[in-house]
Amino acid sequence: MALLLSLSPALAHRLAERNGPPPQGLSIPSLTHGQMAVISDNLAAIRALARSRNGFDLTTWRLEDYLNLQSFACLWGLVPGSVADEDSPFNECAHAYLAAGRSLLLQLAKTPGVERKAVDALTRKIEMEMIANGAALTLCRYSDEPFNSNEVIWPHWEMVARHPPTAALLAAALAVLSAAVWALWPRRAAAPARQITDV
Repeated sequence: MALLLSLSPALAHRLAERNGPPPQGLSIPSLTHGQMAVISDNLAAIRALARSRNGFDLTTWRLEDYLNLQSFACLWGLVPGSVADEDSPFNECAHAYLAAGRSLLLQLAKTPGVERKAVDALTRKIEMEMIANGAALTLCRYSDEPFNSNEVIWPHWEMVARHPPTAALLAAALAVLSAAVWALWPRRAAAPARQITDV
């Protein structure tokens, strides 16, 4: 539990500071770049534990809701490099939903109606994987950035053109979508040419 509870080292830095006071909501500690991969590999198990609970806990519900919303905003981590590539336009939003996943697991340990043995077993598994991978030592620009359940982090669309893997993937997806729309678009049959007859 110690690794999961530890905050990110102060050596990392934010890409940019947000203006104004933080929004009201649940504060979600960030996680290091290395921890992201481990949480990502175990996110389905964390979600399954959350769905299996019998009781109701408002904090758990809010974390699960934020996890789902933030995953959607980040295209569910389906864009290659979202988790592993610090320069990906999707890396910050991936940090956000994976940080929410870790916070959700920690909250499940205190939530009524959750199988404690299952939570403890998953927590130990994740801790062992983090130790084996040296996850706490791998930092990136977002590693010290806390998140908030009232603040959705969207991809940095302005960075797409400067990140060839993402640009190529989105261009291919757009081409496929355009072709599908063109193929399915209803088109009127060409009207038969009218014959001109002399009277």
